[in-house]
Amino acid sequence: MRVPLYNQAGNKVGTTDLPDHIFKIEPNRPVMHQALVRQLANARQGTAATKTRAQVAGGGAKPWAQKGTGRARQGSTRSPQWRHGGVVFGPTPRSYRQDMPKKMRRLALRSALSAKAAEDQIRVVDGIKFDAPKTKQIEEMLGGLSVTSSALILLGEKNFVVQKSVANIADVKTLDAKYLNLRDLLGHDFLVVPLDAVKVIEGYLTK
Repeated sequence: MRVPLYNQAGNKVGTTDLPDHIFKIEPNRPVMHQALVRQLANARQGTAATKTRAQVAGGGAKPWAQKGTGRARQGSTRSPQWRHGGVVFGPTPRSYRQDMPKKMRRLALRSALSAKAAEDQIRVVDGIKFDAPKTKQIEEMLGGLSVTSSALILLGEKNFVVQKSVANIADVKTLDAKYLNLRDLLGHDFLVVPLDAVKVIEGYLTK
C-alpha cells in the first residue's frame, strides 16, 4: 500500500510503499484479543501470598481448657477466626503464563498494524534525527504530522536523543521496532514509523 512520506518537520516529501501482507490485511480481532490477554497475563508477577494457620507463628498452646469455661472450644489462637490467625483459601504464588503459537502472535501484530493503517493513524517519516535532546522539537514534529493524541514512536535503532526528548511528554512513548508489541500498539492512537523501523518490522513479520 502506498502512503505519504514525511520529514521530521512534518512536511510531505513524497510517498512510500508499505508491505500489503503486514499493513493491509483483514484484521483478525479474536487473535488480537487473545494475544493481548496473553501479554497482560504474562506480565503478572503472581507473587501474592498469604499464610495459612500452619504457617503463622505462635498459637501452639490451647487458649483455655476444653470444658468448664462457658466459652466455645478453641484449639489455637492462629485459627482463621482469630485476629492474627491464618487465612483461609488465600492467594499463593503462581504463574499466570499463557502460551501462544508464534504464527498467531505475528498475525495479531499484522492485524493491529493493518487496523492502524486503515484508520489513517500511521505516519511514516524518512528519519528522526536531532542534535540534542529537546522536548519542543518532538512536540513540533508531532504537531506537523497532525498527531493529535497519544503516539508511539518506533525506532529502527537506539536513539538516546529521541528517547530523552520524549521522556517529558505525556502519552508519547518510544520503542525499539524489534520489541513491537500489541499492548503498546493498541495503547496509543498514532504510530510514527521511520523508514528504518519499517525495514525492521518487515524483517521479522515476513518470516
